[in-house]
Amino acid sequence: MSMFSIFNVSGSAVSAQTQRLNVVASNLANVDAVARPDGEAYKARQVVFQTVPMGPNGPNDRSAAGVKVQTVIENQTPGRRMFNPDHPSADAQGYVTHSNVNAVEEMVNMISATRSYQNNVEIMNTAKTLLLKTLQMGQ
Repeated sequence: MSMFSIFNVSGSAVSAQTQRLNVVASNLANVDAVARPDGEAYKARQVVFQTVPMGPNGPNDRSAAGVKVQTVIENQTPGRRMFNPDHPSADAQGYVTHSNVNAVEEMVNMISATRSYQNNVEIMNTAKTLLLKTLQMGQ
């Protein structure tokens, strides 16, 4: 793998983790959301990654592999229901349906995505330093 491929691979990971962080932020923003008038509550979303070949000789060169977001899926687990007949969003039985977002899981997901992002930025900085040192040796 060439030194320049490192930037492509790490750059793809940084981009994918940015999208993951955006999804986590959306989930955390809706952790206490209740069902809309149509009865549907917010559903937690998860990012699904896909490996992408990034070799210097085109898409069939598998000497380097990056990552991209393949899709964002919704968690189909039912939201928690709480009995509160006075709430404007209560159903006919008096229950209010909340989102199915688990704040603890989302915080762990956020920490994981942040660390992955930081690691890939550090990889790019290290590769840049190595390339600069190589250029300085030629002077």
